[in-house]
Amino acid sequence: MADAAAASAHHSDDEEVTPGYVAPAKKTVEEIAELDKDDEALVKYKQALLGEAVGKTGAPLKVTVKSMSFETAGRDPIVMDLTGDLTKLKDTSVVIKEGCEYQLNFTFEVDGEIVSGLRFHQNISRKGIPVSRLNLMLGSFGPRVDPHTFKTPSDEAPKGALARGTYHAKCKFIDDDKCVHLAWEWAFKIQNDW
Repeated sequence: MADAAAASAHHSDDEEVTPGYVAPAKKTVEEIAELDKDDEALVKYKQALLGEAVGKTGAPLKVTVKSMSFETAGRDPIVMDLTGDLTKLKDTSVVIKEGCEYQLNFTFEVDGEIVSGLRFHQNISRKGIPVSRLNLMLGSFGPRVDPHTFKTPSDEAPKGALARGTYHAKCKFIDDDKCVHLAWEWAFKIQNDW
């Protein structure tokens, strides 16, 4: 949490940028399918990426984030359902062992059109004081039948007596068009053991 956040700590809460990233021009799935129709290899590549989405779009873009799981070696993942009542996540703390290596794993669906530049933002505070910020580019994803998954780089939970306690995280998924697809809050508690 701290390493990735330190890199983007100089950004304000409202500044949602990835350094050096320039958003691509907006195109529909059909427009992309029509490009370079004479290049057989490129047509096969686009079919592999877009799958059954070609010809079945036209609906507005919809990103549905299904779940976020906290994964660490030697333990079952802690899965948070992001489709139901999100206030429960804020009111119930997830227990995390101090110093453990972990990854967050997201499962989400994309319908209608391609979502360009999907990013995950997380601001973590303790007792109202900001302690960490994460701005992670997930990428661009096309509509398909199977859900997409994305696993964050490995990170280490804070450790030591001063790091133990309850933390509050504000999260959101946002794209290049500044459309917030999901915003939620969750709480976790750093302890010396599970």
